[in-house]
Amino acid sequence: MPHDKVDEETAECPMALDDIDLFEPGAQKFWYESYEILHKESPVHKIPGEGTTKDTDGFIISKYEDIAYIVKDIVRFPPPVVKQLDEASSSGVAGFIDDKKEEKEEKMVSRHDPSFMNAMQISIQSLRPNEELWKAHKRQLTDPWVGPGASRHEDMITEATNKLIDNWIDNDEVEFVSEFAMPLPQIVMANVIGFPLEDIPLHKKWGDAMVMPFVYGQGHRNLLTKEQTKEQRSLLTEFTDYVVDKVADKRKNPQEDMISFLTEVTYEPFDRKLTDHEIVGVAYAMIIGGLETTQYAIAHQAQMLVDDPELYIELNNDRSKINAFIEESLRVRAPTQGLSTRMTTQDEVFQGVNVPKGSILHLRYGAANVDPDEFECPHQVDLNRKALTRHLTFSQGHRTCPGNGISRLEQNIAWNCLMDRIEKFEFTPSTQVDYQPGIMLGTLELLLKFKRL
Repeated sequence: MPHDKVDEETAECPMALDDIDLFEPGAQKFWYESYEILHKESPVHKIPGEGTTKDTDGFIISKYEDIAYIVKDIVRFPPPVVKQLDEASSSGVAGFIDDKKEEKEEKMVSRHDPSFMNAMQISIQSLRPNEELWKAHKRQLTDPWVGPGASRHEDMITEATNKLIDNWIDNDEVEFVSEFAMPLPQIVMANVIGFPLEDIPLHKKWGDAMVMPFVYGQGHRNLLTKEQTKEQRSLLTEFTDYVVDKVADKRKNPQEDMISFLTEVTYEPFDRKLTDHEIVGVAYAMIIGGLETTQYAIAHQAQMLVDDPELYIELNNDRSKINAFIEESLRVRAPTQGLSTRMTTQDEVFQGVNVPKGSILHLRYGAANVDPDEFECPHQVDLNRKALTRHLTFSQGHRTCPGNGISRLEQNIAWNCLMDRIEKFEFTPSTQVDYQPGIMLGTLELLLKFKRL
């Protein structure tokens, strides 16, 4: 399913608290106006009846101090999926269907059948169900490739970046998203994982399927209809089959890539090799976290630099400032604005508001990143801001996004290569910025004219 506008936009700029609906079509245009109101009037905003049960609620958490506290305590505030997986394990069955009216009619399937939940959830249940195993998983399986070890890919990323620029540098204009920001992370991730570059259209199709709930899902829990769920499962079954085939090949013919590494490594906590479906789960996490978020970040940065030509000149004259710019851009325009990824296991109080046990917490990272109690002039890009990396775009604590290393590296190389070859970017008269539906702040297309060096 391609990412495009799926609903007629109904959102208007909010003037009061009652006007705010972060999840209605078109709300992306006014999220930051909404955050200002939430910070002042309702920093812990109740969503009635949207908790873990029918008699519990959801809460939008928008203050930095609250979210930073919550994400660092996985025991007190576990992801709802952990509860789902625990229940599935204890009952022997599971059926994650999002259409409540037809939930009872949905055929339940064995928890041992990978079709009942996505590959990453299976991997979580198997390899990293608790905090200590999560840390071990990150340290041994992902850090060497997309975390601190991402520097091993510098030459590959640089080559991929320049080849993309070569494709349009002799023109006067570029559709920056489809011709640069989108294909760069696709090429990088295919190389890292060890997938053939000619299969990138397939990876894009499956990546779109992975993020369907976050694009087309309804409400803060990103619920898909029964039909959408069926479509997603079908596409992800294709992905699973594809990766299993690749794993079989890598076991026979290992190469210098992540999949080959995963087939050979002995996972220290269990003193055993990974299963095929565990490797699929890791690959799933790499694609869902490594494609669109980096794409959106680079596109946002382009918009910000076009809006502020002097900033582009400053960065071009002093490339050491690019890292600071990247961190500030990630703070003020977080690709993933919010996720309902934690629940309360006991009664809590945030900002004087009682949050009962069983509530789902929608952590609004985008709002926390512009919290005026934490960041002076929060909407301003300040290259001299202290503690530039303390934003919440990659979360915090042990469950920080495992791919943050390679994403940061891609962004840095992208802008160094672009500035090596392009004097300035400008909007064209026909440039129109439309946003990705859902909870991600993503630009669908960005037509720019440029002057090459």
